[in-house]
Amino acid sequence: MTTPASLAHAAEHHARLLHTPPPSTPGQDWAAQNLATGSAGIALAHIERARAGLDNWRTAHAHILHTAATPLSDHDSAALFLGAPALVFVLDAAAGTSDRYRSGLADLDAPVARLAHRRVRTALARIDAARPATFAEYDIFSGLSGLGALLLRRDPGGSALEQILNYLVALTRPLTVDDETLPGWWVGHDPHRTTPPGHRGHANLGAAHGITGPLALLAQAARRGITVDGHHQAITDICHWLDHWQRLDGDEPWWPEHVDITELRTGRTQQTGPTRPSWCYGTPGIARAGQLAAIALGDHALQDHYEGALLACLSNDTRLARLTDAGLCHGLAGTFQTLWRAAADAATPALREQVPCVAGALLAAAARPHAHGPGLLNGTAGTALALHTAATDTAPTSGWDACLLID
Repeated sequence: MTTPASLAHAAEHHARLLHTPPPSTPGQDWAAQNLATGSAGIALAHIERARAGLDNWRTAHAHILHTAATPLSDHDSAALFLGAPALVFVLDAAAGTSDRYRSGLADLDAPVARLAHRRVRTALARIDAARPATFAEYDIFSGLSGLGALLLRRDPGGSALEQILNYLVALTRPLTVDDETLPGWWVGHDPHRTTPPGHRGHANLGAAHGITGPLALLAQAARRGITVDGHHQAITDICHWLDHWQRLDGDEPWWPEHVDITELRTGRTQQTGPTRPSWCYGTPGIARAGQLAAIALGDHALQDHYEGALLACLSNDTRLARLTDAGLCHGLAGTFQTLWRAAADAATPALREQVPCVAGALLAAAARPHAHGPGLLNGTAGTALALHTAATDTAPTSGWDACLLID
């Protein structure tokens, strides 16, 4: 039986597995700065517990020190999930409104802002040259959407976030490559980041690497009253594109993971039905971004639509059973956390009623052995954090799930 006590026990068990910082791998000293797999992400689990009064700060601080033990990268490959921005996100989660880690944040904020400006200039030059993008340019993990999520917390009124939002508006405008009109976020590689001979690229719809990541950031900023020229039109244009590619399985809306050049030309997807209901590529991530967009636009019908899509997806036991992994990215932790955030904003009461069911599925998945390590994105830390949300039925005090752009 799923009870707050059973969820709390599971969260405690997973947290105990994380107490020792992972050993450094020779030649990979940078790995601790990886929010997905390294000490940076693991620290978030201990920070949330410390802020909730369930643990002292020593363990969290040990992971923070491990993250900062080697020179932090602020080179152009640095992003929310790697390097200086990852540590800033972790320190901000620890600090909240306190003075904790104030000096470290003060040292890092300026380099991160400069990084964002450089990366925007490079991205806009790519658009001007009419070349396809890459995931690393705009996505949540490695791109400007993730940096924007960080700046929305750290410097919402600053020029760096403003420039990222201007870039995302530009990203939504059509791109003409070799006399063919493509979505502005068209990437020149396949979904696996390879470019086989003759491959013409694709447009991705997922939250992790697709256009719903930028949509979520544009919507989150607009909800906070932060907009740039063309901001609401960009949100609307993305929603129209998602509407065009929406399909139905009975009464359940779903979206393809990506659209290749042939599908774009014909207007028909070759995907025959919905895939697993995960945050990264499935309906939950897309529906949460759509819900946020609808709230930002004040469009109640659109909000009802996306909340209905999420409810239909997660009310389908067969669909939910496809999730066997417990992790955040493509497992039940991410689906649960996305649902919890969506339910908190929902105009659809039934969405809230679905939370205990998905919490039970998360508890069952967390009890199964898995081999994804201690990290945040696919491992024990992310599962522990989602279990904590399920056990307390309250929003994370650290706001850790902003790294998924669902908060």
